[in-house]
Amino acid sequence: MRHTMTIDGRALSYLDFGGPGRPLLALHGGMSEGLAFAGLADALGDAWRVIAPDQRGHGDSDRAPDHHRAGYLSDTVALLDHLGLDAPVALLGYSLGGFNAYHLAAAHPGRIAALVNVDATVTIEPDTAGALFGFLHDMRYTAPTREELLAAAGPVGSQFVAQALRPLPDGGWRLPFHPQDMIDSAEACRGDHWDTWLGSHCPALLVHGTRSQTLRQETADAMVSRRPGTSYTPVDGDHFLPFTHPEEFHEAVRKFLADL
Repeated sequence: MRHTMTIDGRALSYLDFGGPGRPLLALHGGMSEGLAFAGLADALGDAWRVIAPDQRGHGDSDRAPDHHRAGYLSDTVALLDHLGLDAPVALLGYSLGGFNAYHLAAAHPGRIAALVNVDATVTIEPDTAGALFGFLHDMRYTAPTREELLAAAGPVGSQFVAQALRPLPDGGWRLPFHPQDMIDSAEACRGDHWDTWLGSHCPALLVHGTRSQTLRQETADAMVSRRPGTSYTPVDGDHFLPFTHPEEFHEAVRKFLADL
């Protein structure tokens, strides 16, 4: 189920959960990987073929020269081309992946049939020195042992990586992302993206954690009301819905996709 393609000399790894169903491209959040959607693939069954890349600099994919939007989008289009998916596909993204997803839908409307945005906002001012990202500054990318790597990650960082550390070919271990890449990726999202959110016209669903520290209720309400064809599913949780409320997340996605 895991495959690798090459883009400009870089490896881009992706999971193809297979099956006879329609393709659903799923983009994970920052500091995560495609494997985060294994539960969703199970929940959707044979109706949908979930394809989940490790986006640049995440998981088993190589680091990239930058983490700007153009690079994320060109990687995703290259993956669609590699898979021969010329007809429009359903697209889902969570957090960073949701941000990339609605940018992709606006930039390449002919490739996207429907959009699921999971708790990705439109006005982004990342505090890369604060609580949400500040721990990244003290993390190590590699260490001789798993224990040293997790110790350097601290209690906040280790919750993202404990089950996802990668062994190095010559010994030692690495994180599933480079800390500086994640800081750069967050900074590259900074700004007002209302025009991009409103720039696509396919059916869309916003899945929102009503206690999210990332997407405020008033912003979520405006995203739904201002974009025609957008439905809304609130979940009583915070930003990390796919991990903290998987059943509600899976059901919201399943119901939306079933109506396409």
